[in-house]
Amino acid sequence: MTRKYIDCREFPSEMSCTVAISADGEEELVEAAVQHAVSVHGEHDTPELRAEIKKAIHVGAPAA
Repeated sequence: MTRKYIDCREFPSEMSCTVAISADGEEELVEAAVQHAVSVHGEHDTPELRAEIKKAIHVGAPAA
Protein backbone atom coordinates (compact mmCIF):
# COMPACT_ATOMS: atom_id res chain seq x y z
CA MET A 1 0.00 0.00 0.00
CA THR A 2 1.33 3.44 -0.93
CA ARG A 3 1.61 6.10 1.78
CA LYS A 4 -0.37 9.31 1.18
CA TYR A 5 -0.12 12.72 2.82
CA ILE A 6 -1.56 16.21 3.08
CA ASP A 7 0.71 19.15 3.89
CA CYS A 8 -0.98 22.06 5.65
CA ARG A 9 1.75 24.40 4.37
CA GLU A 10 -0.03 24.28 1.00
CA PHE A 11 -3.08 26.02 2.46
CA PRO A 12 -2.71 29.70 3.28
CA SER A 13 -3.52 30.49 6.91
CA GLU A 14 -2.90 33.25 9.39
CA MET A 15 -1.08 30.86 11.70
CA SER A 16 1.37 29.54 9.06
CA CYS A 17 0.59 25.95 10.01
CA THR A 18 3.39 23.48 9.25
CA VAL A 19 1.56 20.22 10.04
CA ALA A 20 1.77 17.33 7.58
CA ILE A 21 -0.53 14.33 8.03
CA SER A 22 0.06 10.93 6.45
CA ALA A 23 -1.71 7.59 6.34
CA ASP A 24 -1.85 4.42 4.25
CA GLY A 25 -5.51 4.87 3.33
CA GLU A 26 -7.28 7.84 1.81
CA GLU A 27 -10.32 7.59 4.10
CA GLU A 28 -8.17 7.61 7.23
CA LEU A 29 -6.14 10.54 5.90
CA VAL A 30 -9.21 12.60 5.03
CA GLU A 31 -10.71 11.97 8.48
CA ALA A 32 -7.51 13.08 10.23
CA ALA A 33 -7.16 16.16 8.01
CA VAL A 34 -10.80 17.14 8.58
CA GLN A 35 -10.33 16.82 12.36
CA HIS A 36 -7.23 19.01 12.12
CA ALA A 37 -8.95 21.62 9.95
CA VAL A 38 -11.93 21.80 12.32
CA SER A 39 -10.08 21.79 15.65
CA VAL A 40 -7.07 23.93 14.70
CA HIS A 41 -8.26 26.16 11.87
CA GLY A 42 -11.91 26.60 12.84
CA GLU A 43 -13.25 25.12 9.60
CA HIS A 44 -16.61 23.36 9.40
CA ASP A 45 -16.86 19.72 8.36
CA THR A 46 -18.66 20.10 5.04
CA PRO A 47 -18.68 18.14 1.80
CA GLU A 48 -16.84 21.08 0.20
CA LEU A 49 -14.04 20.92 2.79
CA ARG A 50 -13.71 17.18 2.30
CA ALA A 51 -13.55 17.63 -1.49
CA GLU A 52 -10.84 20.27 -1.11
CA ILE A 53 -8.86 17.99 1.18
CA LYS A 54 -9.16 15.06 -1.24
CA LYS A 55 -7.75 17.23 -4.03
CA ALA A 56 -4.71 18.03 -1.85
CA ILE A 57 -3.67 14.41 -1.28
CA HIS A 58 -0.20 13.48 -2.48
CA VAL A 59 1.46 10.09 -2.77
CA GLY A 60 4.68 9.54 -0.86
CA ALA A 61 6.06 11.59 2.03
CA PRO A 62 6.02 15.36 2.61
CA ALA A 63 9.16 17.33 1.85
CA ALA A 64 11.32 18.28 4.81
